[in-house]
Amino acid sequence: MTDQISDAAAAAAFRRLVNHLQHRHDAENIDLMGLAGFCRNCLADWVMEATNDAGGAMTKDEARDAIHGMPVKEWKKKYQTEATPERLKKMKESVAKNADAS
Repeated sequence: MTDQISDAAAAAAFRRLVNHLQHRHDAENIDLMGLAGFCRNCLADWVMEATNDAGGAMTKDEARDAIHGMPVKEWKKKYQTEATPERLKKMKESVAKNADAS
């Protein structure tokens, strides 16, 4: 399926996703994890791994800052709210579904 998507189209879609996430601060990482099983931090980890696998050098902090559009500590201070028990439960259930799918 993904072979049908060109690298250029995938790159453009990825940039659009990152831009979207940088402007949707109301979609917090815990909520993204609960719904989709991935979040900004996951995306940053994938970028870091791909960069390093391709011979580049990127740290986890550099990748997260790039995906968040600002230093991640600043993003958390501005936008992250309390992880309620309900949100944590939903996130854990979603992570378990990801593990089952692997």
